[in-house]
Amino acid sequence: MQYFYAIVHKDEDSAWGVSFPDLPGCFSAADDVKDIVPNACEALSLWFEDTPFVQPMRLDEVQGAAAADLAAGAFIVAVPYVRNDGKVVRANISLDRGMLVAIDRAATERNLTRSAFIAQSVLNEIQGAH
Repeated sequence: MQYFYAIVHKDEDSAWGVSFPDLPGCFSAADDVKDIVPNACEALSLWFEDTPFVQPMRLDEVQGAAAADLAAGAFIVAVPYVRNDGKVVRANISLDRGMLVAIDRAATERNLTRSAFIAQSVLNEIQGAH
């Protein structure tokens, strides 16, 4: 997992705008502060569907690139990016039996496998989309 730094802007009577100085054309918006990072994570995922991966800028580079925006009241957030490389690996984990029963029930209700449910739950936790 890597982090990309995003610049968050807010004009009066508008949504929170999020842009990535190192990813031209990658942006998102959020009506509520709590949705800034989850929406930015989705924007990153969509952006990398069509674009080769690039290394994220360092924080000091982002600060320099966005100095004017930061001086005008914008702020920086770290946005996690989990690159899906398409390689499935087997992992052995230990869980309380009651937790496993709850996971299996929730997965079945959503027509997911246990593995798919756990993977989606973990991704939601990392991206703050819970």
